Amino acid sequence: MNKLLVTVALLMMSTSTFAQTAAEKTGVNSLIGVAPKTEDFVTEAATSDMFEIASSKLAAERADDPTKVFAKQMIADHQKTSAELKQLVDSGKVKASIPTAMTSAQKSTLDKLNGLQGEDFTKQYHSDQVSAHKDAVDLFKRYGEGGDNPDLKSWAATTEPALEHHLMMAQDLDK
Repeated sequence: MNKLLVTVALLMMSTSTFAQTAAEKTGVNSLIGVAPKTEDFVTEAATSDMFEIASSKLAAERADDPTKVFAKQMIADHQKTSAELKQLVDSGKVKASIPTAMTSAQKSTLDKLNGLQGEDFTKQYHSDQVSAHKDAVDLFKRYGEGGDNPDLKSWAATTEPALEHHLMMAQDLDK
């Protein structure tokens, strides 16, 4: 394990731009608690919002009543964070590009969810929400603590508690 961490650290130092992006994509940064690069954070936050909104729109149509209430809140809250992130980028305070589509993994998860109905749909949606919010809390926490853009770092830190609340709500759906 120590050899792996040393190798990753050397790789990150030797080719910082590529290695940090690769480390974020592979989960190494999360594993060792390193903040993502600004561009990586913006990409992951934006695509996470896209997934949350799209999957929650399906849930608002197909799920049981408590899940529909949760889904409607996810749509509203993630549309708000999407707009805030876009405003930070559009204002020039954050030098990054907002992606226009979800990742292939998110699209695949959404396609799987789209093929389900009834209790199978609801269970999968609940599971996806817990997983997505665990990832989002980790991402926002790491950037809020160690991000390199002050405006984005502040926004991440102030947004993280709402994501933690979403995670608790998602976990409570199965109770």
